[in-house]
Amino acid sequence: MKIYKNISQQRYLWLNKALQSNAYEAWLIDNGSLTLRLQKRYARFSVQPVALKFAKPIQDEAALLHLPVHKTALIREVLLMGNNQPVVFAHSVLPRTSLRGAWNGLGRLGNKPLGATLFANPKVKRTPLSYKKLTPNHALYKHAAQHLTQKPSYLWARRSIFSLNCANIMVTEVFLPQLLAI
Repeated sequence: MKIYKNISQQRYLWLNKALQSNAYEAWLIDNGSLTLRLQKRYARFSVQPVALKFAKPIQDEAALLHLPVHKTALIREVLLMGNNQPVVFAHSVLPRTSLRGAWNGLGRLGNKPLGATLFANPKVKRTPLSYKKLTPNHALYKHAAQHLTQKPSYLWARRSIFSLNCANIMVTEVFLPQLLAI
């Protein structure tokens, strides 16, 4: 693990293990389709689009996707809803070059789950998951917390990169407190 001299750089550090994630651990480390798992758990599962726009990715997202910092990508944000409650906030970064070929329809999914598309194709490869305990100063915490009535002191997130024919997209899933409610 790299030690950062500048404390502000620590906000970009993601972990290889979901350390001390407690009740969220089983959700965080599951390598299968989160969409499928949520569909099995909730009688009423849906995807609620929040944002779809071309924008600059967060600095560490751009670095992992090998995008120059001045380039924009399609940013898709949705809420995964279980029984009409937001349980996961999903943030996807789709570089323009990845919106061609087999993935040319990813920018037009609307209320369809991205996970269903990704896991349906056996040729899609996924990097190992990485994890972060997001605090209120992190951009993804701010985006996810907008949809919560009570703001927790932190939110757990995981992310990975999906690849198909040299096209890469990053998917980050932020787990919301309602997921643990019975």
